[in-house]
Amino acid sequence: MNLTEGPFPDRGDGAAASGPDARQATAYVGHGPPGGDGDRRGGGNAPWATDESRSAAALPADHTQAILETTKEVGAVLKASGLPFALVGGVAAYAHGIPVPLQHDTDFAVRREDAELVTRSLREHGVRIVDPPEDWLVKARAGGEEIDLIFALAGRPVTTELLARAQTLPVDSVHMPVLAPSDLMICRLLALSEHHCDFGPLLPVARGLRERVDWARVREETDGAPMATAFLYLLELLAVLPHDGAATT
Repeated sequence: MNLTEGPFPDRGDGAAASGPDARQATAYVGHGPPGGDGDRRGGGNAPWATDESRSAAALPADHTQAILETTKEVGAVLKASGLPFALVGGVAAYAHGIPVPLQHDTDFAVRREDAELVTRSLREHGVRIVDPPEDWLVKARAGGEEIDLIFALAGRPVTTELLARAQTLPVDSVHMPVLAPSDLMICRLLALSEHHCDFGPLLPVARGLRERVDWARVREETDGAPMATAFLYLLELLAVLPHDGAATT
């Protein structure tokens, strides 16, 4: 499957991204040139500006809204393709009503066997596809924003069953499938490791979703994962969950 259309742009902070969850632990750094103001949507009249950066300059000043606009455009293309998918990551938490800041990208879970058709549909609508070194996702760019098409969440393949459990929710003004709360929490917890164990971004998600999550299932599917166990214990200490793992009111 040839998905290469050029190297993925440098993020501007000198660090290589290693997936959507890793990027959530990385402070956002602008894409402008040295000495710039740090705004990733730098001025379109600068001599270094590309067509893509000029396009990005037209996006809303609020970065959350810029990501939502890209999410809606990509979601509409995926819906028209007829292939199963689900919104995941930070934008999925936002769609579930959690007021998380959106700073990095928008993430969609798709089945690996659908990758060729999905990328073809996106290309036909002007989305640029690039081929990252990771073998569990395809990266894309549209409107100056980064898009991840993910085949495996926390090392687990995206399956038809996982996508069938997704809930159709409005993302700004476009309805699309969004990963179910329990699946979202399981994926986020399994992505934690000794190299990435920042609980901060997860706490508001857990608090906001606690009554919609099957915590017994979360405990069962994350059993044996030390960081997940530690986070669930932290939720008990903070009285987000009682010690039996059921949701509090």
